[in-house]
Amino acid sequence: MNALSSSTLASLIADLGDIPTVTDAKIVRRRSRDFFWYSPILNEQLDGKSADLIVAPRDEADVVRVAAACARHRVPLTVRAGGTGNYGQAVPLEGGVLLDVMALATIEWTKPGIMRVGVGAKMNAIDTELQSSGWELRMHPSTKRTATIGGFVAGGSGGIGSVNYGGLREPGNILAARVVTVEEEPRIIELRGDAAQKINRTYGTTGIITALEMPLAPAWKWIDVVVVFDDFMEATAFGYEAALADGIVKKVLAPITSPLPSYFGALKPYCPDDKSILIAMIAEPSLESFKSLLGGRGTITLETPTDDSPGQVPLYEYTWNHTTLQVLKSDRSVTYLQCLYPHDRLLEKVAEMRDLFPDEVLQHLEFIRFNGRVTCSGLPVVRYRDADRLNEIIRLHEERGVYIANPHVFTVEDGSRYKRIEADQLGFKHEVDPYGLLNPGKMRSFTSTRP
Repeated sequence: MNALSSSTLASLIADLGDIPTVTDAKIVRRRSRDFFWYSPILNEQLDGKSADLIVAPRDEADVVRVAAACARHRVPLTVRAGGTGNYGQAVPLEGGVLLDVMALATIEWTKPGIMRVGVGAKMNAIDTELQSSGWELRMHPSTKRTATIGGFVAGGSGGIGSVNYGGLREPGNILAARVVTVEEEPRIIELRGDAAQKINRTYGTTGIITALEMPLAPAWKWIDVVVVFDDFMEATAFGYEAALADGIVKKVLAPITSPLPSYFGALKPYCPDDKSILIAMIAEPSLESFKSLLGGRGTITLETPTDDSPGQVPLYEYTWNHTTLQVLKSDRSVTYLQCLYPHDRLLEKVAEMRDLFPDEVLQHLEFIRFNGRVTCSGLPVVRYRDADRLNEIIRLHEERGVYIANPHVFTVEDGSRYKRIEADQLGFKHEVDPYGLLNPGKMRSFTSTRP
């Protein structure tokens, strides 16, 4: 059901002038969804939620005009790009405008180790453009081929490359952001350095991002590697050693327990039955050292250059949340969690969780750096029974020192392992969104003080 009256909708569209809009209800409903169906809880809560119309600005001037019109008419506005999120980040809860920023995709400039780019640029296109200069993005999600840089910053946290650079929250991983406020006379604000964290993983509630400055990493020829182990803890122990080996240049180290690899489609020939695996991306000059560190502990069944061109399936599309997706393709009864393991008891806690939930929580880890320490983010596949049991599993993890960022909730606070919003993010929202129109309902702590 539309949230806007027909008269408000007509007045809004008139104010937008020649900015492209879509009002076809079928298209609007489809574009108002993301991958929230990973969660049976969110699937129930968010199913049927939709914007009233899609507005597709062609440039920042269009964004300012849309923001002003929404403020004047008090119309909710939810920013949407590639739509690859998993928590309903871009699902409008109160209708209104779905702002499709995909056209803001220009790479404004690049310098050694740094770039400025439009919020709608696809991450795969960015890396393709950068390749000739010898640079690449520091990190990207497993949805790199469809995700945008703005969606990653506004709705993600880390991914492929986080084994080297940590997550987006680490100092230096977002350099600057350009933001449009939602006011009757919108302002453009440039956030630099630590201030740019005000828009990180806030689901577009703290301003409309139009451009980002991001740091870059030296581009390597990456080699996709699958290593097979008899035991999951052996795969994890070796992955930990490789993560700690600073001289070995890597981008992914992901131990995955049996039987999850049996769901891996085209990768199955390299994943023997009843074996656990380690998926790795290793820089070609480090491959010999990686093999030397491995010794005879595991067997390499695949070794091939990374290829994420059209028609190919790169190995990173079996890691991070793509691991869950590979299983969901044939078994919709499962879901997942997002865990952070303590760095000082890492292997001990992984073994403890494995023993606590031997068949119910199927382990999948991603080695990362967190606050300068090597640890693991866990994205286990969970055999779902009901919401009560899922919450019990979360509680048992946290009681034992394994922190959960809950992927079965749609607010910024409840999805955080800290269960709160950063004070500067909340304060910034009051500054840039005084009427509470930006993605309403996603920042639980916020209450508008303006009519």
